[in-house]
Amino acid sequence: MSGSDNREYVWSETRSARPEYPRIERWITPRARVIDLGCGNGSLLLLLKERKEVAGFGIELAPSGVAACRQKGLDVRQGRIDVALTDVADRSFDYAICNVTLQMVMYPEVTLREMRRIARYQIISFPNFAFFINRLELLLFGRMPRWGLFGYRWYDTGHIHQLSIADFCALARTFDLTIRQRAYLGKLGKLADLAPNFFAQTAILLLESSHV
Repeated sequence: MSGSDNREYVWSETRSARPEYPRIERWITPRARVIDLGCGNGSLLLLLKERKEVAGFGIELAPSGVAACRQKGLDVRQGRIDVALTDVADRSFDYAICNVTLQMVMYPEVTLREMRRIARYQIISFPNFAFFINRLELLLFGRMPRWGLFGYRWYDTGHIHQLSIADFCALARTFDLTIRQRAYLGKLGKLADLAPNFFAQTAILLLESSHV
């Protein structure tokens, strides 16, 4: 990243596996066709290629991310993911993945609409802004919670559309997407499963489109 501003990503090999990866890998069937939207340095695509033998393609905005992907031998192009993906045909993929990126795009509803169009299944993950620590920060201090911005401040973060699990579930219904699997990450264990919108720090959802 450039300085303390995470609106401009500079990808490097120091960023590799993320905690969402094992859950996502578990949901992907072997030799599936996968597109990763906002694929970063390609670490997730490479993992799926090596362990699930997927046919993968990625789209990444940062030039450094695209370069890192190509060094790994991955098929990736540079571009935004919150616009019409005119070079991607309807249902050309089995899975469309957007991992902890939806909250960082200008038009998240466009990203979700395109994911529904190009793939039967959609895998979305995002930080849950309704996590109780965030609620307490707003209540007690009346300021934008720092946890939800991962240490950044309201003016130098790339997280421009903070959302909760409840927010996303409502949006999924609007787009006729059915949630098939759910996984929640955080330090509170089973509490996150009991009341995810309050106790989960990160949500990972497998969705299926009813549109043919």
